[in-house]
Order: sequence, then C-alpha cells, then structure tokens
Amino acid sequence: MRINRQSMSSATAVAIYLMTAPSAVAAEAEAEATSPPRDDIIVTGLREDKGQNAVTQGGALGSKPLLDTPFSVTVVDRDDIDRRQATSIGQIFINDPAVFSFATAGTTNWWGTQIRGLGVRNYYVDDVPLLLYWGGDFPLESIESVEALKGLSGFMYGFGAPGGVISYRTKRPSETPMLSTEIGWRTNSDFFARIDAGGPLTSDGNLGYRLNLGGEKGTAYNDAGVNRMVGSLALEYQVSPSLKWYATATYEDSKLKHEPFQIYWSAYEGSQLPKATYDYDKLNIDNSYYQARTLSTATGLEWQFAKAWSAKLTYGYTSKLHHSNKMFVYMLNQAGDYDGYAYNFAELDKNHFAQAMVQGDWQTGPIRHEIVAGASFMANSADFGLNDYYWGGDFSGNIYQDQNFRVTRDIAYGTDGSPTRERQYAGFLSDTLHLGDHVQAMLGLRYTRYRLLDTDGDSSEDSGYRTSAFTPTIALIYKPVPSVSIYSSYVEAMEAGSRVSGEYANVGEVLKATISKQYEVGVKVEHGGLSLTGAGFRIERANTIDQLVGDQRYLTQDGLTVYRGIEASASYRVDRNLRLGLGAVYLDPSIRDVSPENAELVGNVPAEAARWQVVGNAEYSVPAVPGLSVHANARYFGKAPTDDYNQLYIPGRTLASIGFQHEALIADHKVVFTGNINNLFNKKYWGLGNIGEGINGSLSAKISW
Repeated sequence: MRINRQSMSSATAVAIYLMTAPSAVAAEAEAEATSPPRDDIIVTGLREDKGQNAVTQGGALGSKPLLDTPFSVTVVDRDDIDRRQATSIGQIFINDPAVFSFATAGTTNWWGTQIRGLGVRNYYVDDVPLLLYWGGDFPLESIESVEALKGLSGFMYGFGAPGGVISYRTKRPSETPMLSTEIGWRTNSDFFARIDAGGPLTSDGNLGYRLNLGGEKGTAYNDAGVNRMVGSLALEYQVSPSLKWYATATYEDSKLKHEPFQIYWSAYEGSQLPKATYDYDKLNIDNSYYQARTLSTATGLEWQFAKAWSAKLTYGYTSKLHHSNKMFVYMLNQAGDYDGYAYNFAELDKNHFAQAMVQGDWQTGPIRHEIVAGASFMANSADFGLNDYYWGGDFSGNIYQDQNFRVTRDIAYGTDGSPTRERQYAGFLSDTLHLGDHVQAMLGLRYTRYRLLDTDGDSSEDSGYRTSAFTPTIALIYKPVPSVSIYSSYVEAMEAGSRVSGEYANVGEVLKATISKQYEVGVKVEHGGLSLTGAGFRIERANTIDQLVGDQRYLTQDGLTVYRGIEASASYRVDRNLRLGLGAVYLDPSIRDVSPENAELVGNVPAEAARWQVVGNAEYSVPAVPGLSVHANARYFGKAPTDDYNQLYIPGRTLASIGFQHEALIADHKVVFTGNINNLFNKKYWGLGNIGEGINGSLSAKISW
C-alpha cells in the first residue's frame, strides 16, 4: 500500500505541474508586458535531430556520419538523457529495441547490458576502455552522449564480447561562459543536485574548462539506500590553429545499500514463476551493500597537419574498486521459497590505454580513399580478493515474508589471491574507397597480440597464455541518393579469455579466447522528417554454459551459439510539434555443435535471449503552452529463458512511461522543469536476476545562470 501512495504522489505532482503550467506562463507574459524587452529566446517545437547524419567516433574507423557507417549504431545525446531523466543504460536506450538491460533503476547492474540478445562487457569513455564488471553503469552527470555499436567490434575496438560496444563521450568546454544548477527528487525520498560550469579560462579563449559536480542521497522506490558523489573536469587548450590538447577526468564514489537481492533460477522446481511482489522490504538484507569507486581519465593531442589529414594521440587510465556485501538467492519454487547466499569480495580493476591514429583523404585517379591507420597498447589488471572472498549459504526464507538475517561476521576486503594481467598490442588499417558518387567499399584489418598473465598469483609471464589474431572488416555501401545508404558487412572479433567469478565452483579458472563472426545487411534513411534504420544479421559465438552439478555451479565453454535476427527503428516528424517513433527486433537464436554430454541443448534458445522486443514512443510540443513538451513510451519485452536448458522462462511484459519538460524564463534566467513516471501502470514482473521496477517518479528544476 505504501508504494501505491508514493506512486500516486509522483503522478499527482506531475499532474499538478501540467495544470499550473499555463497559469505560470500567463504570469510570465503579464510580467513581460511591464518589463524592458529582453534578448532571451525560448525555442518551441521539436528540435531538428541529426539522426543518421550525426557523426560518430567509430574507434579505428575514425569519425564518420552514421549514414556512411556499415553497422547499426544508436547515439543518444544529452538532451534526450535529461528529458527522460535517465540513470541507467536501460533507460538511456529505452527507445532502441536492440539494446536492453535486465537491471532496474536503483539496483547494481550486475549482469550488464544486452545488444541483440548478447551480453555486453565493452565500455569506453572518450575512447579509453573501462572495466565495468560487476556493476556496469557509468555516472551520467559528466556525459554529453552515449553510443551503442551493435554487433562485433573486432576491427574498431579490438578484443571484446560480440554483443557490441557502449561508448560514452564526456562534456567538453564551452566557447562562452556557462553555469547551470539542478536539484531534483526521485521516489521515495531520493534527492539529487548538480552543477555544470564551463567556459574560457584565458582572455584569448584558447584554454577552456568544463566542471561537473553532483551528489545523490536518499531512499529509492525499492527501499535501496542511495549515496553517491560525482565530479568531473575537462580541459582543452588550442596550442595553435592546427593543434589542440585535451584532458578529461571523472570520479564517482557510490554506495548502494540494502537493494533487493539478486536471484538465480538454476535450482528452481517447476515452470511457473512465483507471483511478483513489490513489497521490497521483504526482498533485502538491511546491512547489505555494494560500493564502487570509479575513475576514468583521458588526455591527448588532435593535430590537423594537412588540409585533409589529421592525427590523434590518446592516453587514458581507468580504474574501478568494488566492495561487495551483496545478497543472492536461489529461488526454489512457485511458493516463493529461496536459499540465500551472502557474497563478499573485493576487486580492483585497472586499465592503461594508449593509441595513435591517423585519418585522411587520398585520391588515386577517379577513386577517393578515406584512410585510417594506427596502433594501440592496452594493459589491464584485475585483482580479485580470492583470499578474503566469501560465498556462503547463510539464510533462507520466502519472498512474501520478513527476512531478519543480518551479516554479523567480519568482512575483509583484500584484493589478493586471484590476479589477472592482460596485455594487448594492436595495429589497424582501413581504406574506404569512394567508387564514384554512389558506391563505397570498406576494407579493414586489425592485428592483435594478446597475453594473459599472472592467473595464479605468480609473477612469471608464462603463467598465462598468449594468442593473436587478424580480425577483418569488409563492407559495401550503396547510396542511390545522399540521404539513403544500403550496406552489407562482414566482421570478425576475438573475445578474450574470461576469468570465472566467485559464485562458481571453478572460480579463478580462465576460459579460452574465442573467435566470433558477424554477417549483416542493412539500410539507413535520413530524409525530411523520416529517420530510419533496418538490419538483418547473423552472429556466431562460442557458447558458455552455466551448469548446476549437485549443489555447485560451474561455468564452462561448449558448442556454438548462433544469433540470427532482424531489427528496425524509425521516427517520423509529423509536423513541427509531433514526432512518432516505432522499433522492433526479432531474434532466432539457437545452440549448436555441443559435445555429446550436452546434446540436450541442441536447438535451444541461448540463456537470456528474448525473441521479440518492440517499442513505440511519441513526443509532442504543446502549442498552447510555449516551452512545454510531453513524451511517452511503451515497450514490450519478450519472454526469455533463464538458462540454456529452456525449462524456465521469464515472462514477457509491456511497460509504459510518460514525462514532460517545460522551459521558461523566470527573473531573466532560463529554467527547465522536468518530470517523469516510469512503469506508469505499476506492472508487476520478474527480471532475469531481480524483481521488477515498480511505478516511480522524478521531478527536477534546472536553472541557467
């Protein structure tokens, strides 16, 4: 009942604002009639989206408009993040049916993100890799845009999981002085505040800065205790008209307390799930928590050394320190009984990355070449506290009853015992040949040497293993008119050997590196009010099996998973005030070529992959209220198997959200009021490893000074 009252409060707050907005505007108009004229302009109507004309940073492909990129890429900018008050990957890409996260707001994104049904562990911040294992969301206060590259990234980024890449771009210095402050609230009593400042630091404007500070504290809709601080700084210095230096840094200290426990279904008996409940205080342990300290830095030089040629040198360092006192349960039956485990561990992930890249145009007779060439080095280290980690069956219970267990033993957070040291050396070269005005052919090749060291705590470099691979990219783009691209592409990628985590009986074991392949054909259109992308794809990847043997879980490799599918997304600007969007992805995934002892898996759907996801959205600027826009979204999530055996499925569900944004001038300052309600109809559902997200709301006010 408490959740319902809070949900009604959220909805009431938004409704009251929408009803009072016209009177506020009228008051402003009356004040303006007696005030001196001002130069401030409030822009109404939908903004002109760049859509497929937007320029993306495609790793080793360099800078290209999306129309000239033979892969499916989605870019979400700062305006869209702010409009929907997104706090997670799932919310950022809510309108892209191919990008999905089981993690709900106010929880640790333990399982990571999915793209086209495959898990994603490849995260980049300003081109620098960031290891986000066991908590895969990056703070958004300092972010200008987020890109999702769908599918294999072998040529563009080197080693990585084949699902795709999530790439963050931080805010850069502004040409003129700016300062904004924002305060806000989220259900239940979670408050946040932010400062965004920037501008030139020198009279000639050659040195600029961007500073972002943010904090959040309170209780989320799911009874989780939120406590986080974020700070970021970006600097740019125009050394000369052709040479620029930049540096960025973001740091977050986050502690999420007593969030609902994570769920495993491998011990479940039956095919029908328990009835979902949003009585969250029965789904948590009061003194549990997950704490992470995340640092991301990058610096580099950008040099325009000739009319059509540029060079970029990048160095970055990222790190993440995890302290886990998280709770996991094995759900047992439809009655809601479970066996609970406390999982304590510490891990320190660090990454050094350096890359030099040259990009330019070169003409040979009638053929124009876009050349990208470069080399990179990456040194990763992950220190997992195997000596101090704890995974124990400490409690049991029922999701409909109070849970009184508390952790009373001492917890050690040493990071010794299971180190991993990785080294990657890579060289890459690509040539996009413009064969007239309508045809482009792309040829790319990356060579990567990979070494995995110190898997047993020995400092000897021979304690791991080495491998190398050439990963090609071949693509053809046909542009019948400048606003339309029809493409086909073939990509290979190597996925590095992964270390098995502590909840498995074979913890510390390293799985071998594997080669994945992707075939894709697609179309992109950006014309008038229509922005459209469509793709058909086939991805082949080595299969990883999560097995329960007796009462112990093992993670092993066996066989091949094939993901075939079709995806399409379109938005259409009906008029200057209304835009509609629709998207869908259909997957036909299957497991193949397994060993005889796992023959029962042949033809099954790989774990966690849903066949269907469909999304519809709308945005409308209210002509009667200048500066006011409303938006809505509905998304269908198809059912997905909990494991490769397909005996238990997470049911499908449809969730809806609404929101508004109102820009106004108050006392000569631009003020933006924003509000959103998520899971509008309070649909109760299960996620893969968690209970769903009950109805919740947020409100904020942002003032530009």
